[in-house]
Amino acid sequence: MAGFPVAFALAGGALIFAFIGYLGGSFDVTILGAIPSRIYGVMTNETLIAVPLFVFMGTILERSKIAEQLLEAMGRSFGNLRGGLAVSICIVGAILAASTGIVGATVVTMGLISLPVMLRHHYQPALACGVITASGTLGQIIPPSIVLVILGDVISNANQQAQLGVGNFSPDTVSVGDLFFGALFPGLILVGFYIVYVLIMAWLKPQWAPAVDYEQAADDAPSALMALWAPAFLVVAVLGSILSGIATPTEAAAVGAGGALLLSVVKRQLTFASLKDACRQASRITCMVFIILIGSNIFSLVFRGFGGDEAVSEVLSSLPGGVVTAFLIVMLLMFLLGFFLDFIEIIFVVVPIVAPILIQMGLDPIWLGVMMAVNLQTSFLTPPFGFALFYLRGVAPAGITSSDIYRGAVPFIGLQLLLLILLWFYPSIVTWLPQQIYQ
Repeated sequence: MAGFPVAFALAGGALIFAFIGYLGGSFDVTILGAIPSRIYGVMTNETLIAVPLFVFMGTILERSKIAEQLLEAMGRSFGNLRGGLAVSICIVGAILAASTGIVGATVVTMGLISLPVMLRHHYQPALACGVITASGTLGQIIPPSIVLVILGDVISNANQQAQLGVGNFSPDTVSVGDLFFGALFPGLILVGFYIVYVLIMAWLKPQWAPAVDYEQAADDAPSALMALWAPAFLVVAVLGSILSGIATPTEAAAVGAGGALLLSVVKRQLTFASLKDACRQASRITCMVFIILIGSNIFSLVFRGFGGDEAVSEVLSSLPGGVVTAFLIVMLLMFLLGFFLDFIEIIFVVVPIVAPILIQMGLDPIWLGVMMAVNLQTSFLTPPFGFALFYLRGVAPAGITSSDIYRGAVPFIGLQLLLLILLWFYPSIVTWLPQQIYQ
């Protein structure tokens, strides 16, 4: 709240309390000797190599004008449909999610290009803002996703810890690829929810989402197909290589980064200055992720040194209702934390503490990981600190108020929670594809 960087707040706060505990005789300071090995483990984790590669892929694509061409072509193609501009944004958001996965770039690009067009065609401001912010966050659940990469690594460690805790010394592994497979159908279902909501609102409130010129839309359909080839190439290169078993997610991230560079060269959008900017932005984002990871490692080490993990385990295990109540409380906690914290802090601080306990209580690790990913997606839309809301606020026209952006996001938060309910009652939506892949 004071504005101090969260990574240093996590590490510094933990070390201060460790020192206080040492003076009070309640903390064994020798535990801190594990800090160097933990940092070394982070730096040598091959799974996490995918983070800078996927980030670099997104920053390169941001400068290749793929998003602009897609938005313009799709918007004209769907313009003859009532609510068609909003539907096109949902589809473009899903395509960009499967090829870039960078929320900030997607929301800013769609806000700059599509929001003025929607307002010019008399779309209701809140609906227009809600569609753009929600579609921009699809990159957090549709693979390849940085959230799924980070969460997959944490869930993998939690699953191993849970299995060892019950005496299984040869546990089944859970990989980032498992979460990619598990999240694919939920991500597509969420896109469907968005589109259905837009069409229903356009039917109930025609003045909120009017159609545009039919002839212009029909004439531009071929241009939409031409604009699709670049993202389709990347989706096939990245997701296709993972689903077919040719590459691991880390290797596929390298394929995606190379493919993004190749596309930028083919489209003649790559200059030395733009390449330097992309590298600088990717380095900044990557450093932010890893410094938070190191700070959270120190925090969790001290937390365990005080016996916090055992206390949490006892509380969750003793709740009436067993695993159902424990799971609901954890999900509610993560949802509320999303109002104030970024998804990265929640993954690195909360998930390592609660996930091993929930897995030991019988929850499927892949299903649990996808449920957490969908829950964390809401953190981009929940005020006051929803990052997608701030991204759009920064590029929105003068006539758009903050209340328009907040009101527009609320229905889409509800749709994300509806997806959580659906996955609760039908977990096979998550688990079916990973099982088929292995079979």
